[in-house]
Amino acid sequence: MANIKSAIKRIKQSEKKRIRNRVHRSTARTYVKQARKAIATGAPEEAQALTMQAVQALDLAAQKGVIHKNNAARRKARLMKALNARD
Repeated sequence: MANIKSAIKRIKQSEKKRIRNRVHRSTARTYVKQARKAIATGAPEEAQALTMQAVQALDLAAQKGVIHKNNAARRKARLMKALNARD
């Protein structure tokens, strides 16, 4: 543990931020995983709906600064590519 007061405060702030960001990161990962599973099983309507949910979750995570906007864009592009390949 840090001895300097500002370092102690920074540790507390970082921990709060980590917990807050974890929600958005895990939500996005869950939706992406569900979308990939739906794409693999071949249910087109379900895959489309879950992909849109995943895209929204990735956009929100990027907007909140949890992931970088280019990271979100790359994940969305790969997801859409997989979805379109199944059609």
